[in-house]
Amino acid sequence: MARNKGKSRDRVKDWGQQYASQEGFEHEGSPRKSFTKREFKLPKRELSVGAEEVRDLPRKEGMVTGQFPGGAMVRLGSDQLLCQIGGTFRAPEGSTALTLGDVVTVAVIRPEHQDGRLELDKERADGVIIERRERQTALCRPQPRGGKRRDAAEAGAFEKVIAANMEVLAIVAATSRPAMKPGLIDRFLIIAERGGLLPILVINKIDLAPADEHQLAHFSEMGLDILRCSAATGEGLDGLTARLAGRQSVLAGASGVGKSALINAIVPGADAATREVRRKDDRGRHTTTNAAIYELPGGGMIVDTPGLRELGLAIGAEELPWYFPEFEAIAGGCHFGNCTHTHEPDCAVIRAVQEGSIPPRRYDSYLNIRQTLRRARRQ
Repeated sequence: MARNKGKSRDRVKDWGQQYASQEGFEHEGSPRKSFTKREFKLPKRELSVGAEEVRDLPRKEGMVTGQFPGGAMVRLGSDQLLCQIGGTFRAPEGSTALTLGDVVTVAVIRPEHQDGRLELDKERADGVIIERRERQTALCRPQPRGGKRRDAAEAGAFEKVIAANMEVLAIVAATSRPAMKPGLIDRFLIIAERGGLLPILVINKIDLAPADEHQLAHFSEMGLDILRCSAATGEGLDGLTARLAGRQSVLAGASGVGKSALINAIVPGADAATREVRRKDDRGRHTTTNAAIYELPGGGMIVDTPGLRELGLAIGAEELPWYFPEFEAIAGGCHFGNCTHTHEPDCAVIRAVQEGSIPPRRYDSYLNIRQTLRRARRQ
């Protein structure tokens, strides 16, 4: 028998027991995140706070800025509090319980100084998260339904929320190394629409190659704001900074497109980790392993997210045409009211593709996404 066989299974407690006891309860995030020692080694005896005591503690609202096994970092004004998850905390089913950007109510344990700042203790939790406010926007992707790394505490979740309550989704692509993937941009546009985020397209690495204006033309015709810049040379960064100033934004894109490099270029002292693209196949390497928040010099904040090589969508195939506005604009001309725009006779969308008013690349993207959604439903 293998030496460690069965031990990983023994370490995973029943979800009900885990949630009730808060012992080993993990939300989003990874223990590899570079937090301070106290954020990782809180003694369990110090984390427990009686229900009667919590009721008597002062309550304040703050924003989740980081996560770790058993709790989260919460910003209250200028203070960063390390908080446990309260035993009475309940989040709506179907998505991640807590994520970066969530507005939460904290029962504050630490006393205040006369100047109003909290007196923080390196050996104990600073507060207890007891409630989460409803999210105004969310950047989501489907939660994996299997795999040994899946968190048992999230077993009922269908969508993984990467960041909440953001205003802008900055979709980052590159002109080269790796090449731009219009199909992935299409998927991010759907996610922005579903999550209530304003999308902008940031084309990075124009120092390596010029942007493909032919590929970008249709995105521009759709009304998408497109910025061309270089994190290496600084070209175009003033425009990007202006778009993000005073807003809560999130960067998303494939691995290797330079999201972390852009963070370092527009946020002084950010020191976000970066890596070279693999030369053998020009594929990006995963550098950012967890979403991280950075404050912008001119006000506002930006969230750097892990790179994605593929992006699933938690929608049904029948919903997909709603997220292709050029399809919806002419779908009334289809012969069938429930036209899927794939094979039906007298389809206005297929006719528009044949006539050139809808680019074949955009239609092919629709067909590929639809096939992926149907395949996922069958699994």
